Amino acid sequence: MPDASTKAAATSTVAESSPAESRLAPGAPGYRRMSLALFAAGVATFALLYSTQALLPAVSAAFGATASAASWTVSAATGALALCVLPLSALSERFGRRSMMTVSLAVAVAVGLLVPLAPNLESLVALRALQGAALAGVPASAMAFLAEEVRPRALVAAIGLFVAGNSIGGMSGRIVTGWVAQLWGWRAGLAAVGLMAAVCALAFRALLPKARHFTPGPLAPRALARSVRGHLADPLLLRLYAIGALFMTVFGAVYTVIGYRLVEAPFSLPQGVVGSIFLVYLVGTVSSAAAGKLVGRMGRRGALYLAVSTTTAGLLLSLADALPAVLAGLVLITAGFFAGHAVASSSVSRTARTGRAQASALYQSAYYLGSSAGGTLGAVAFHAGGWAGTVLLGLVAVLGVVSITLYGTRSARAEARRHGLATVA
Repeated sequence: MPDASTKAAATSTVAESSPAESRLAPGAPGYRRMSLALFAAGVATFALLYSTQALLPAVSAAFGATASAASWTVSAATGALALCVLPLSALSERFGRRSMMTVSLAVAVAVGLLVPLAPNLESLVALRALQGAALAGVPASAMAFLAEEVRPRALVAAIGLFVAGNSIGGMSGRIVTGWVAQLWGWRAGLAAVGLMAAVCALAFRALLPKARHFTPGPLAPRALARSVRGHLADPLLLRLYAIGALFMTVFGAVYTVIGYRLVEAPFSLPQGVVGSIFLVYLVGTVSSAAAGKLVGRMGRRGALYLAVSTTTAGLLLSLADALPAVLAGLVLITAGFFAGHAVASSSVSRTARTGRAQASALYQSAYYLGSSAGGTLGAVAFHAGGWAGTVLLGLVAVLGVVSITLYGTRSARAEARRHGLATVA
């Protein structure tokens, strides 16, 4: 029989290799590499996905298109991503999160290098849709990878850092396209973003550690359908999906249209300066990374109420015809959006006990459908009522977030009362 010391050593080994303890956490080996890798993936994804957004006035001028027609170069990409994220997340269950993200980024970068060669608006929209479909393999796979490889207590912070990479990508992509387009034209701007994304994709592949907690499964359409039905039957997940979609409707509408507003009177800003407006995204980097602390102090619903209040204040402030007020409004909108998105997306990963890839994929589908709808509807509202029309659309979406969150709060309280009565009985 083994002696007591042998038993103690065996017990220690088992404890150290338990699933929870073997996952990554801040300070653990591999955590920094994983964080930097997914940060790079977030940068590449958002830089490519929204590469035409800051260039919409130039695209409209080049092809003689209206704002609503040109906005499809953004909406087609986000819409295709929304439609493809669920099937590609299913493939990641079979082939692995790391492989899926690698292939998705490679294809998206390749298409990104073809986008500047589009001869007309129709072909540009088609290429952008293909690019969005390719990028669909990144977001849900990244969320599932984090849920599997990171300790639960560090999950919100890890997802916040990935979302921060999204904000850096969105910012840098728009700034690069804006200034390059002012010097050499919008096609050169799109080519520059494609090259930047290629560098990020290579860094991602070199840095991301191999998964230690992923177990491949067979492709099972029926099991996938059951998993999806189960998630859609969960009231909390449904509310989180709707919140993500509505927040992104606001964000998509504002940032699709803001370029048109700023190049017109009374601002009349040049393309490069309009692209630099997206430095505001740095605020999103901070607010998304701080989402974990907000949830710890205020709870999930408290953090969402704060995000909603901040976004609403930004929308109202942006109505002023003074550039400092518009910039301050964009700061508040961006901070509120990224905080709300980080809270909602991390809550999905924590709520789903099974089929986390599908749960994350459904959130991403709702999120990017919101972006697609926001971009298109925001441009239509701008055409019909100017910037005030776009702001009104944003306020309606924000009211939806408030209503859903209030409903969730009341449902939770009612459930707590029922649980208390059942316990007493």
